Amino acid sequence: MSDNKSLENLVTQVRRDILRMVHKVNSGHPGGSLGCAEFLVTLYNDIMKLNDGFDMDGKNEDVFFLSNGHISPVIYSVLARRGYFPVEELNTFRLLDSRLQGHPTTHEGLPGIRIASGSLGQGMSVAIGTALTKKLNGDDHLVYSLHGDGELQEGQVWEAAMYAAGNNVDNYIATIDYNQKQIDGATDDVLPLGSLTAKFEAFGWDVLEITDGNNIQAIKDGMAEAKARTGKGKPVCVLLHTEMGNGVDFMMHTHAWHGKAPNDEQLESALAQNPETLGDY
Repeated sequence: MSDNKSLENLVTQVRRDILRMVHKVNSGHPGGSLGCAEFLVTLYNDIMKLNDGFDMDGKNEDVFFLSNGHISPVIYSVLARRGYFPVEELNTFRLLDSRLQGHPTTHEGLPGIRIASGSLGQGMSVAIGTALTKKLNGDDHLVYSLHGDGELQEGQVWEAAMYAAGNNVDNYIATIDYNQKQIDGATDDVLPLGSLTAKFEAFGWDVLEITDGNNIQAIKDGMAEAKARTGKGKPVCVLLHTEMGNGVDFMMHTHAWHGKAPNDEQLESALAQNPETLGDY
């Protein structure tokens, strides 16, 4: 169990990592990455039960899949700060021959990454397969995944959701980054999602909401409740209400920073709002 202050300090440093990575190559997706920093920091440092070291099988530990792979800056930072690979490697983000590509890949063997997740909509299917494998192997650890709300416009997600409920995949928690924004605007303007609670419940899932998905204690409490609902015959869906661009005032309350890098002046302003806590790479 990690104390909230330590996690908050780590979140601040992860924000700095995200901003500096995207700025350096003038490419990447800072908005959703910043919005999910609290969640992924808390997931990896407080919620999941993880082994020392990394192997692709993930036996006898909890496993996480990032389905919305474009928010790679945040998962790279969280993994590096958790010790999966050197923090200095964040300097190679999106460079040729780097293990840290714009969307996570597996061919270079980056510790912590088990699937390539450039194409949206596929992560739930992989997570379900992993959860079923754990059941077959008598492994009582959980499988987690994260999805963008705009990603739910992909039909494969709902095929997977139907399969998970129909096969009682109750060792699986899927979290939706419910910021209600995507690259072209508000989700309600691009393709309305309707009530996600009603949809997932209609598909046979157990659904709960974390109304402040950028608050560490709320994340701890909500995910503890989600874990308590596993093992009861239904997959669990967490609707995580976040703010895209959280922690940087000019990136919040807009979809504009979904996939845009800050310039030099904007980087300086953003970093000033997030003072260094653990050391830059």
